[in-house]
Amino acid sequence: MNLWHPTIDKTTKDFVSTFGDLNERQLNWKPAPQTWSIAQNIDHLIVINNSYFDWIADIRNGKHQVHWLSKFNFMVNFFGKSILKSVQPDRKNRMKTFPRWEPSASTIPGDILEKFQHHQDDLKTLIANSQDLLEKGTVISSPASQVIVYKLETAFDIIVAHEQRHLEQAKEVLSHMQ
Repeated sequence: MNLWHPTIDKTTKDFVSTFGDLNERQLNWKPAPQTWSIAQNIDHLIVINNSYFDWIADIRNGKHQVHWLSKFNFMVNFFGKSILKSVQPDRKNRMKTFPRWEPSASTIPGDILEKFQHHQDDLKTLIANSQDLLEKGTVISSPASQVIVYKLETAFDIIVAHEQRHLEQAKEVLSHMQ
């Protein structure tokens, strides 16, 4: 086990305990057209995290070309700290996501929480299987932009914080529902 697993487990448990009794209609309800539903928040996490799965597979297959900025530690640290700060759960600063990370549909099937739980298990496996890359201090380009570079360790910090951010966002949707 590593330092991310307990947080991933807690986030998964919080999603299931908070939203597990909702039906498909409730999971897809939106307080406003431009607001994501609870299901869309969950689907977004699966979509964005899967882009990291693909990146790590490309690293393993020698297909991931890191931008030349990765040679400069101050740039790697700057980008990593900036992205991590922007995804913190406090949600003071609203952000628009990249189109490729939009939820996959406007109406998400009612089994999204079960799909999320399986995804979280896959995420923990990915992290556990990346120990060698973490030990090497592997630097990756963000799936959002090749120019944005940070350590793989920071990528996992970003993923975990981002999940907590969307848990809070989904709780806000639920509060409007009641």
